[in-house]
Amino acid sequence: MADIIRREFIYVWYYFRIQFGQIFRYWVAGMLIGSAISVFAKDKIHSLVGAMNGEKQGIAGVACASALGILSPLCMYGTIPIAASFRKQGVKDDFLAAFMMSSILLNPQLMIYSIALGTKALLIRIVSCFACGIFAGLAVRKGFAGADGEKDYFDFKSFGEPHNRDTDPNLFIRYIKNLGRNIKATGVFFLVGILLSALFQRYVPSEEFAALFGKNKGFGVLMAATVGVPLYACGGGTIPLLVQWLADGMSMGSAAAFMITGPATKITNLGALKIVLGAKNFIIYLVFVMLFAFLTGLIINIVF
Repeated sequence: MADIIRREFIYVWYYFRIQFGQIFRYWVAGMLIGSAISVFAKDKIHSLVGAMNGEKQGIAGVACASALGILSPLCMYGTIPIAASFRKQGVKDDFLAAFMMSSILLNPQLMIYSIALGTKALLIRIVSCFACGIFAGLAVRKGFAGADGEKDYFDFKSFGEPHNRDTDPNLFIRYIKNLGRNIKATGVFFLVGILLSALFQRYVPSEEFAALFGKNKGFGVLMAATVGVPLYACGGGTIPLLVQWLADGMSMGSAAAFMITGPATKITNLGALKIVLGAKNFIIYLVFVMLFAFLTGLIINIVF
């Protein structure tokens, strides 16, 4: 029995080291660049959103808000207080919806991580998240209360003013502190993701996985969208899994569906969103995310 355990440990450690060597540099780059944006560019990005107080109309304004959401380095619990301050500045709910939706799905740090998935997967992730933000903003504008100014779509009463932790007068020290918080927040998830991918590579036959998520592309997209709900804990932690899944035959559409439903239904994000959306709009949000992920995955599988 001891020999079996030792043998399996050696195999898993071997796969772990391979995955770690492939992904680690992207994680480090994501930390360095993400912290730099958070310290040196965050206020500028958010000031651009705050200036969208009715001057920019139409789909161009929604698209701009979605793009700025992707560039924002904050997590959801940091984004919501910022969005509350935007509301006080007169930013409309459709712009807020686009900004918050894309901010949930992607940020500069996660974009750097996603380079490990390959150029095609990275571009698909950026475009699909950008589009999801646009559609969310247009949905709020066209279909729900809040876009016409008669009733607010979001309820920010439970969230106070945003707390800025990057306040050290020395810019270098401020950057190092932010980098330390980043490493602390993502490091464990990163290592767990690599361990899970190593276990997956050792014990899950690639042929069966390809049959589930690759050959039957429609069912594979649906499965990937569903799996993203309970499995997604941290963006950096899922990159090693996606690298292995794509290598084992996962279709690009299934990967895209996972990359949308995962962050959109992450438990910490859902807790904050439930507060600001209310029960009815929260359910609509979940349905919107699942449908968008499924349709996006199907379209990508057809195109690619």
